[in-house]
Amino acid sequence: MEKEENILGTEKIGKLIRKFSIPCIISLLVNSLYNIVDQIFIGQGVGYLGNGATNVVFPLVMVGLAFSLMLGDGACSYLSLKLGEKKKEEAAKGVGNGILVSTILSILLCGISLIFLSPLLNLFGCTENLREYALTYGRIITIGLPFMMIGTTLNSIIRADGSPKYSMASMVLGAIINTILDPIFIFVFKMGVEGAAIATIFSQFVTFVLNVYYIKKFKSIQLNKQTFKMKWNIVKKVIALGISSFITQMSYVVVMAFENNLLAKYGAQTKFGSEIPITVLGIVMKISQILNSIIIGIAAGSQPIFGYNYGARKFDRVKLALKMVLGSSIIISTIAFILFQTIPDKLISIFGSGDENYMEFACLAFRTYLLLCIVNGVQIPSGIFFQAIGKSIKSAILSLSRQILFLIPALSILGHSFGLMGVLYGGPVADGLAFVVATILLILEMKQLKQGKQNKSEALKDDTSTNNQLEQKVIITISREYGSGGRYVGRMIADKLGIKFYDKDFIEKVAQETGLSEEYIEHHEQKRESLASLNNGYYFGLNNADELYLKEAELIKKIADQEDSCVIIGRCADFILQDRKNVIKVFIYSSKEDKIKRATQIYGLDKNKAEKEIKRIDKLRANHYKYYTEKQWSDHANYDICMNSDTLGVEKLADLICEIAKEKCNKLVT
Repeated sequence: MEKEENILGTEKIGKLIRKFSIPCIISLLVNSLYNIVDQIFIGQGVGYLGNGATNVVFPLVMVGLAFSLMLGDGACSYLSLKLGEKKKEEAAKGVGNGILVSTILSILLCGISLIFLSPLLNLFGCTENLREYALTYGRIITIGLPFMMIGTTLNSIIRADGSPKYSMASMVLGAIINTILDPIFIFVFKMGVEGAAIATIFSQFVTFVLNVYYIKKFKSIQLNKQTFKMKWNIVKKVIALGISSFITQMSYVVVMAFENNLLAKYGAQTKFGSEIPITVLGIVMKISQILNSIIIGIAAGSQPIFGYNYGARKFDRVKLALKMVLGSSIIISTIAFILFQTIPDKLISIFGSGDENYMEFACLAFRTYLLLCIVNGVQIPSGIFFQAIGKSIKSAILSLSRQILFLIPALSILGHSFGLMGVLYGGPVADGLAFVVATILLILEMKQLKQGKQNKSEALKDDTSTNNQLEQKVIITISREYGSGGRYVGRMIADKLGIKFYDKDFIEKVAQETGLSEEYIEHHEQKRESLASLNNGYYFGLNNADELYLKEAELIKKIADQEDSCVIIGRCADFILQDRKNVIKVFIYSSKEDKIKRATQIYGLDKNKAEKEIKRIDKLRANHYKYYTEKQWSDHANYDICMNSDTLGVEKLADLICEIAKEKCNKLVT
């Protein structure tokens, strides 16, 4: 780990971007091409109605993909976290539960889809002319959903187990088989859309078999029957960790369904009819996804570079990396823009031919809907950049803005006003608005990087001198509301008992081990924003927040094992040491008025700002505690002692806890 962190902070940025981004780009491109191959051969062998049918079935596939990625990416993150905590059994249970739930959901989705396939296709914009093709293709694809979903779930987990090459090989092999079988079934056996569907599920089955085979070869964990027993608390955690992937995929499902229905409605009022717009725009979106896959790959591969150097306060490297990522992405999007504007007829011809109306609408769709695709080179990397540096709210806004906040309203409003062309106008309007938001947020962030500002530390200097008055080793963990005086109570306890006080030491030691700056750690540790879970989608591994928690947990355990009595402030120490008999877990709270008073006196805040800051910090601490412990921070059942510092005052409260610590020593002897 140290070697990789040194590389992130010292190696040439361009070399790092190539090293991390190229595998990511390949992986995403394989996924994109997997979906396009069917349409190329169907368009050539069946015609545009066959392609239109696959477009109305595709949202159903995306629903399955959303669930499988949620469980795969969630189990992947769970595996990384628990291995970091040295809890291999729990890590195995997370993986086992992720696979189990993916299996159950895939079978349920398969059954429900087979029973309700026709109404589901109606929901996704199917027309009468497309129905026969869509039902034929959809029934077979639905039967293959369990293979696709379980294989995809395992793919993420295999990558997290340290075998990205195996994961990629199984996926690439499936794509190659699909590409070989499609023309055989469609052109040789004359099976049309049915043949394309069979080729797809056969290739998915191959990937599924290879990934299931890997279960016996896990490097970091061992799976057995016990690991596959359903544990609802683990399932909830896995889902929470993977929810960002689910939301991202489902946003595409919503957009596709909404768009298909508008295209069918307004297309019927034109010479193009309903089927041509549904077919063409589906192809246009999938071709544009190739562009987006390259841009996402560049930015996602650069995430650890952004995150590490931002945490290490190497802002010049952060700005250089961002400049190179944006520059590369804009070059790619510019090339795509030129192709979309100059040779749309050549691009659509790859997917088969059509009549004059078909070709006319294809050119309109490429040139209008993708008119501002060039700005994707800024908007997409910006969201991933903010994700990497821990700005989850900004990242969530950018991730959801284009698809949900702008595109759907634009499609609806412009479609109502301008009909079919209005639907096409919705694309550049959404792209343009998302670009404006991304640019504003980037400019503001660059100003902050230039200033290099961080919040001042509120941590007290640790006292290294001890004169231990306790006869047995006792560890006192103190969790506290912001402004309750809990930190000062902890310091008083340490002084009165002559034992070590741990607060700032953690920051210094973690900084030494991770390479992150002390200022960054002080500002980001023990704090987790509500929307942070929406930003796990592109980075497979530990981010800075996870790294901080695991390093601090490791230090806390080391202190508990090797050192004498002490007081530990916050950092989920009560949870980390929950199974030890010599630990006293304390939670200190206070009234709102008393907390505001302390905040104004100690931190120099005015009354209104103090109240907002108290609410903000307490919420961040609660989110952090919930994320890593799966428990409620303020639940008194988590602690041995819960005290209101208003009742006795901080000094008498410290005296009382000292007496309790001495009583604990007596109990430990007996």
